[in-house]
Amino acid sequence: MRSGQDILVGFRRRWRLMLWLEITLYALGPAILSYLIFLNVFWAIAVFILVASIIIIFIKPWKYSLENVASYIDLHLDATEYSTGLLLLPEEKLSGLARIQQNRVTTRLVEKLKTIKPPHHLVRGAIILSSFILIGAVIYKYELLSNLQGSQQPTITPEAIVFKPTDTTAITAQSPKLIRQQLIIDYPNYTQVPSVETSNMDIKAVEGSRVSWKIQFDQEIKEVTMESMGNSYPMKLTDGTYTGASTLTSAGFYNFKFTDLQDKSYVSELYAIEVIKDKSPSVEIKGIKQFTSFAFNEDKKVSFTTTISDDFGIEDAYIIATVSKGSGESVKFREEKLNFNSKIPKGNKNMSLSKNINLDQMKMEPGDELYFYVEALDCKRPKPNVSRSETFFAVIKDTVSDTFAVEGTMGVDLMPDYFRSQRQLIIDTEKLLKDKPKLSTQDYKSKSNELGFDQKVLRLKYAEFMGDESEFGGTAEGDVATPEDDGDHHEEGNEEEEDPLAKYTHAHDSENEHNLVEEEKKEDPLEEYLHNHEDPEESTLFTQSLKSKLRQALNEMWDAELYLRLYTPEKSLPYQYRALKLIQEIKNSARIYVHRIGFDPPPIKEDKRLTGEIDEVSGYRKSVELAQEDAYPSIRVTLARLEQLISEKGSITEEDKLLFGQAGNELAEKAIEDPGKYLETLQQLKWISEDVAVPSEALIALQKGLFLALPELKPNAVKQQQQTSEINELLLKELEIND
Repeated sequence: MRSGQDILVGFRRRWRLMLWLEITLYALGPAILSYLIFLNVFWAIAVFILVASIIIIFIKPWKYSLENVASYIDLHLDATEYSTGLLLLPEEKLSGLARIQQNRVTTRLVEKLKTIKPPHHLVRGAIILSSFILIGAVIYKYELLSNLQGSQQPTITPEAIVFKPTDTTAITAQSPKLIRQQLIIDYPNYTQVPSVETSNMDIKAVEGSRVSWKIQFDQEIKEVTMESMGNSYPMKLTDGTYTGASTLTSAGFYNFKFTDLQDKSYVSELYAIEVIKDKSPSVEIKGIKQFTSFAFNEDKKVSFTTTISDDFGIEDAYIIATVSKGSGESVKFREEKLNFNSKIPKGNKNMSLSKNINLDQMKMEPGDELYFYVEALDCKRPKPNVSRSETFFAVIKDTVSDTFAVEGTMGVDLMPDYFRSQRQLIIDTEKLLKDKPKLSTQDYKSKSNELGFDQKVLRLKYAEFMGDESEFGGTAEGDVATPEDDGDHHEEGNEEEEDPLAKYTHAHDSENEHNLVEEEKKEDPLEEYLHNHEDPEESTLFTQSLKSKLRQALNEMWDAELYLRLYTPEKSLPYQYRALKLIQEIKNSARIYVHRIGFDPPPIKEDKRLTGEIDEVSGYRKSVELAQEDAYPSIRVTLARLEQLISEKGSITEEDKLLFGQAGNELAEKAIEDPGKYLETLQQLKWISEDVAVPSEALIALQKGLFLALPELKPNAVKQQQQTSEINELLLKELEIND
């Protein structure tokens, strides 16, 4: 446990610290007020030291001793029983009773000393400080003491505008002095950025910002203008201050120029104008693949999250969704504008939005496609920036159609839509085989029988294109009854067949109605070359070769149906694949080809061909020298002129001023992109063109800056001529003769 004297020392330290803090608050208020009035840091520091010294003399923080601390504790803590002074006495000089009381006081101080605090007036000091700051802010905001500020000679800082006379021979001792400069940047309202006031004349602000200048001199002058990119804008005189304003639209440079009452001109340095473009919103979709497909029986919902960010705030965001229906020339599009699940708070710079799109609610059907993207607008005025995300796709798989691709030449697909369902039967059959372990025997046989029925319907539809009658209106030609058909549909001679499956199989080698072998005997010799429309076999949409392929496809379909009816789909698959292959061949054959238009060469003259005579053949050669135009001709001429001025120490003529001005225009294009590198060189060119006296050292620096502005020369390989003597030429001739 700490001794009683250590407790009193700690309390005294706290007391003195609060007194010093109180003194700081008292002195800080007048210091801040003086800075806001005079805008001078040195004045503020001097006022702070002066006020603090005066208050220290009155408060005297060092005068409080341990005896004062003990008395203060006895007055404010009854538990000490006015015995705190015992803690300051050595234990050897105390009696036994006094020692006991000393220990009791020490124990009670440890327990209850936190309940009392050293005396201070920190609240009063904070109130005084706030009052001084408020008064100073009002004076600074409304310029109540502007005359007092103007009476002070401004300190020359790097930000101060430096004017140089254009005619050095007419310098007077009483040239006007700049006593105040101020740049005010008012950002567009939608940026929600407060106005900026500074004495630095270099401008860096958002596009569309309103820029205002205020310049004040110590004496009356004739006029002040602001020059920017070859244009001159006069500044208005209001209450002794010259003001001007402009709206930022592009980057560039500017300077000030004024004329005094004696018609002497002064020009300032160049200052850069950097315009910050308002960036377009950034839109990114997360939580979904770019292409999503759904089966017809799935839960067709698309869920995703969109992250949007902008530099000055987002105005609105929505989803543009387009639904396409149909295919080919009959395709139709429907566009909708969808909102997100939650309301969009305007002005936020970052937001995360979610959306669930139900394809069923979009009234989409199998084969339909959905294209959607997110579009976001920022708060820029008058025209906002618009950004959009990548396009995402959602498709409901078509359970019927099969894609047909045209390769090679142009063509037209003549086959109807239902010719494309054989592939779906193959897919369903393979799926049935895959799910066989999961299905019961009854379900497996039922699904196989259903596939057999679908195969039968497809076969009958193909048979209609062969001129056969529908089985629902009578037995179609080429159609053999299915296992469930009545046996009376077959001829009586079939009852004597030994094979129990004979009436269900399709004998390709027998001479039946499905056999493709032509009969050797024909009654009419011209029957082969005629097209008999009375024969349903001939009254079709196809040629003889296509008819034979279609008949083969019908036969394969019949066998595929048979094995599906017998609950053996694995044996049906080979027939289905062969039927699909035949159908594809038919589709590739039934196309209309377009004659290609190409180059028709002139006829060959046989009497000139292969003779080898080229007397009348003349070659054609065209040579053109492509010279790249020099982008900096004035700078190159200026460099030569500067070299002459430096070596001969000549004077600058009016022609030189015009040349330097043209070189400055060429350099300004590069200085806009990199002002820090070329601004000083451009400034020197500006002063020379304005007839401002420049020493020879500045001319050398200007020449160096212009050399750095020129692009580097690329190496150009040229053939060098070798110097040969007469002896070497004679030697070469002898070598050629003896070769």
